[in-house]
Parts: sequence; C-alpha cells; structure tokens
Amino acid sequence: MKRKIEAQLLAWKNQTADRLPLIVNGARQVGKTYILRKFGEEQFNNVVYINLETNLTIASYFNENIQPERLLRYLEASTGERIIPGETLIIFDEIQSCERALTSLKYFCEETPEFHIAAAGSLLGVAINRQHYSFPVGKVETITLYPLDFEEYLWARGKELLSKEICAAYGAMEPLPDALHQEAIELYREYLIIGGMPACINAFLKSGSFLDVPLAQNEILDNYIADMAKYASNTDSVKIRACYNSIPAQLAKENKKFQYKVVQKGGSATLFGASIEWLNLAGVVLKCQRISQAFEPIAVYADLSAFKLYMGDVGLLTMKSGISQQTVLSGEGNTFMGAVTENYVAQQLAAQGYDLYYWESSSTAELDFVLQKGNQIIGIEVKKGEHVRSRSLSVFVDSYKPAYSIRLSLKNFGEKDGLKSVPLYAAFCI
Repeated sequence: MKRKIEAQLLAWKNQTADRLPLIVNGARQVGKTYILRKFGEEQFNNVVYINLETNLTIASYFNENIQPERLLRYLEASTGERIIPGETLIIFDEIQSCERALTSLKYFCEETPEFHIAAAGSLLGVAINRQHYSFPVGKVETITLYPLDFEEYLWARGKELLSKEICAAYGAMEPLPDALHQEAIELYREYLIIGGMPACINAFLKSGSFLDVPLAQNEILDNYIADMAKYASNTDSVKIRACYNSIPAQLAKENKKFQYKVVQKGGSATLFGASIEWLNLAGVVLKCQRISQAFEPIAVYADLSAFKLYMGDVGLLTMKSGISQQTVLSGEGNTFMGAVTENYVAQQLAAQGYDLYYWESSSTAELDFVLQKGNQIIGIEVKKGEHVRSRSLSVFVDSYKPAYSIRLSLKNFGEKDGLKSVPLYAAFCI
C-alpha cells in the first residue's frame, strides 16, 4: 500500500547533514513495521531488522554497554548482515519494550550519524510516561503514522485518478462531474465501514466482501485490550477499557463532550483522567479540546477540562457501535451516522497533522472543528447528509470574521460568500 509517509522517509534518508535517528510512532497495526521494511527494501541495499519485543537475546544485549560501535558489531554478527553507512537501514521495532535501546539512539546520533537508524514504537508514549524513560530529547526525529486516510484508501482501491480529480476540484472549488461525485460518495461509505487499518483494507481487497472486515477489526480491538493489560496495572486496565468502551455512547449523546458519568455512575476526572491519557498516548483515540475563543494561537485558548474523544479509526467505531453495514452503505437517515461522520472527519484532520479543537459559545452555539492553518483560523461544520441548515457556523463567522469557513457534507464543491462547500470525501484536502 502506498502511504504519504514515504515522502517523509525519503527526505529523512537523503539528509546529508544533521540527520537524526528516526522514530515512527503510532497506534498498533497502523502499518509502521510494513512501511519501514518496504522503505528499506526499496531505498537501501540491505535491511537489518530487530524486533525488541520478541528477540529477547538482542534486547538483553542493550542492558550492558550501549556504545554504538559495539552494538553495530554485535548486530552484524547476530543477523549475518553487513552494516554499511548509507547502504544499510537498521530497524529497531517495538522499541518501547527496551528502554536502553531507546537511550542508545542518543549515542547513535552523537557518535555515528552516518548510519541510518529507524525505530518503531506502538506504545512509546505510554512506556515513557510509565517508566520515566530517558528519552533522547533533541537527538531523534519523530513522525507519527496514522491509519490510511481516505486518499490513501483510494490509492489502495486503484482509484488514483479519482483522488487527483477530487484534489483538482477542491483547488478550483468547482463541482466534480456527477458520476465521479456519486462514485466518491460510494467509496466514502465503504471507508466508513472498513476504516483505514491496513489489515481491514487487505481483508476487504482479498475477498471483496464486507463480511471479512469485522473479523480483522475484532482482532485489532483484542490486541488493544491485551496492551491495556500488559502496559497498565490490573485496576488501571479495567478503567482504561471502561473509558474506551464508552466512546460510542459518548458520541451518541446530543452533547458529545466526554462525560465521566457515562463511563461509571459517579465517575470523575480523578478516577478516569489517567485512563484517558493512556488511550491518547497509545494513539487509539483522538482528543478534541474545547475552545471558547477562536484566536491565533489557538492552543492557548484550549479548555483542558472539556474535550471530545473519537476513536483513532472510524471503521473500529462503526463496528464497535453495532450500526449495521447496510445502514452505512445506504445512507439512510440514522442519528448515530452524525457521530460516525464526525469521527471520520477527526481522523482525516489528524492524519493531515492538525491539532483538534471544537468551539463552544456559552452553550448557545457549537462548531464541530476549528483549525489553525498558518495564521488563519478556520471553522469547519460537519453534516452527515445534504441537509446543511445550521446557525452555529453563522454565529462563529459573525464573531470572528474568518477569511473563509468550510461546510463538509454530501453536497458537491462550491463557494459562496466565504463559505466553501466541500464533500465529505474531500476532507483530506483541507
């Protein structure tokens, strides 16, 4: 599968000065290992791959002296692969399971910068938070891999030409031909069921049937639960699971703000705050903070006590909520489809590198997403269908006079009075 991160990996490889060891972060099963190995095979003469979670012999070697020259000699001997600067990619997978390997990246940076070292970590944020790891701050470059966004899904489905047409229509703000618009909507509805996890997309591409998708999704959810048990204490893992399981119910409420009482009667931030942080650090949820003022810089106006939680992948939400596949595919009116649509948009925006915020004005108006793009603040309203009447966006525009605002719906592209009408399938263009 072609991924956008490949361009970043290539730029990292081609840096001649000040290249740092690379950490690819992200939730379990988003494709970190696959993309690093594929990149190594395509761009280097050979790859030295070490999984530090399963290869305990090599992991234990890091417990002693972590001088790079010594480690490189050992890796050559244990893998039978010659390590040559500029020609070999060294991959440390599941680096969160070996604290000393993480620390060693600092010394690879300082003493042997000519070697290409890449690491992948599924629960790196959790491990660092939990073990007080000596993280090599300033000595590594970190990039985050998310599930496939909708454009990458189109590529995987062999629809590159359609994705180019969507991008061109977005740039010109001119409607797509109706046949292409309808095809894109069908593919968008497919994506709401399958999501962006590579294993789920592969399951669908192999059989062409939606029936195989929930099996792959359940396996991913089982792995998440196993991680909760492994990387948290027993009592904490119960709380983490309760918070995660509450997300469909949280999003089904009219007010989608996360409420601890939905997790458990009498629940509070004191009880469940650390669990939310665990889920956020593990990358399995997306946190969207509330703001009541939409000025630059947007981050300083965040209200840390109020937020929405979305699942990291919309396909997992669709499956976990129990909404039927035919309801999603037919586009029939279902109130929960509003929550699914919002989760989809959150996922697309996060994959483009945006921090997520929503705006609320003294409980009288609420806007789904507010982005900072350069020095511009942009309001985004999300509608699940073609019915687009709403006053919240008007209140936001009147209050802050943005250069333009965006309404995402099933309507075709168009622009009028500073309001861009953007089809939901083009959210990746924003």
